[in-house]
Amino acid sequence: MDLKPGMALKIKGKIADDCAGFVINLGQSADHVNLHFNPRFGEDCIVCNSKQGSHWGQEQRDSHMCFKKGDEVKITVTFESSEFKVKLTDGHELSFPNRPGDSHLSYLGVEGGLSITSIKSE
Repeated sequence: MDLKPGMALKIKGKIADDCAGFVINLGQSADHVNLHFNPRFGEDCIVCNSKQGSHWGQEQRDSHMCFKKGDEVKITVTFESSEFKVKLTDGHELSFPNRPGDSHLSYLGVEGGLSITSIKSE
């Protein structure tokens, strides 16, 4: 992946019927994550965070949980130099700071109950 400030990553997928949540990580590697996007069904919230080495930052929680098990989803992540803007399926947008301050992202990791149907950067 080659994501630079001003670019957007559009992710489409389907949430599994039996999952507890899913994770989308953007950064340099699994240990250097600029954006950890984690909807959690059991907590009815979306958790965002960053990770450097084995150290997680402070969680940012958003109570706008528009995701449901079994749903098709569209998530657009716009990468700005100072922050990420994440547009959810229903149009709600949340922001999360680019704490490490990297100007180039080369890592995308998806875990949990989200099956990706398409990924597009522009």
